[in-house]
Amino acid sequence: MAEFASQWSVSGIVRTMFPILVVLTAIELGSGLVLDTFEGTLLQYPSLLVLVPVTIGMAGNLGSILAARFSTAFHLGLLSFAATDDRLAGNAIATVALAVTLFPLVGAGAWLLQAVIGGTALPLRTVVLVALVSGSLLAVLAIVVTTVTTYAAYRFELDPDDVVIPVVTNVCDVLGVVVLFGAVRVLV
Repeated sequence: MAEFASQWSVSGIVRTMFPILVVLTAIELGSGLVLDTFEGTLLQYPSLLVLVPVTIGMAGNLGSILAARFSTAFHLGLLSFAATDDRLAGNAIATVALAVTLFPLVGAGAWLLQAVIGGTALPLRTVVLVALVSGSLLAVLAIVVTTVTTYAAYRFELDPDDVVIPVVTNVCDVLGVVVLFGAVRVLV
């Protein structure tokens, strides 16, 4: 516990987080560049434009929820990184179930909002399918990123409360953009 006490100072947290935040800033710039390449598609299908911030936010939220659960289990000594760990499997299944439940609603809401504001260029089922496919893939990727990041924090003796959520939310933001537009390319 003494190892974490020295990291719980302002200087300890800054020393740990500054290099990570610099790398994450570069990753976020990449997300913006990817988003810029799909500007034409977004302007052509405004329902998808509505989906962008919601998808990015939901991906980060899924990862954050899972990261918080893993971090708590880690601090309580209940988390092992064994393939047979029921906590890992249960939380992974819950994350996918949450995504499969919420993302179709997000797609329907984006379509409805666009229909009210200015008409839609895509049918409801297409927007819902894009949201469902991208949300399901993002849930799986969020699980992988969260598990790997939590394990890395454990291996490098870093406090997962300080490291995991910022890494997961930023990486999931980028993945959210990439996966959403991958789904659009395949389904639209």
